[in-house]
Amino acid sequence: QVQVVESGGGLVRAGGSLRLSCTASGLNFETYAMGWFRQVPGKEREGVSYINRSGGSTYYADSVKGRFTIFRDNTKNTLHLQMNSLKPEDTAMYYCAAARAYSEYNVPRNERQYNYWGQGTQVTVSS
Repeated sequence: QVQVVESGGGLVRAGGSLRLSCTASGLNFETYAMGWFRQVPGKEREGVSYINRSGGSTYYADSVKGRFTIFRDNTKNTLHLQMNSLKPEDTAMYYCAAARAYSEYNVPRNERQYNYWGQGTQVTVSS
């Protein structure tokens, strides 16, 4: 049974930092591209950042580019999102997701291509 579990959310002041973590079990982690998404109540879920199977290729939404860093440790089946210079508009529920990737070049950026999702971790940034 596949499980995806996020952790690391919390309350932080604007300008602060948080590191989100995601652990995936029950799957061959190194064959999955991974992504972080976020959602605010009443709005559609948006992609934040994506990473390929090996971790060598990363992609970021324009809104977080230069502030967030995605990375993974395939030896520990973990994914991380380092979030710096947080802004109130970063407040959201953050979700980790896994997508089967058939090559190093396959990094889905459409949430419909993601096969497994975690329950989410709340990030709240106060002004």
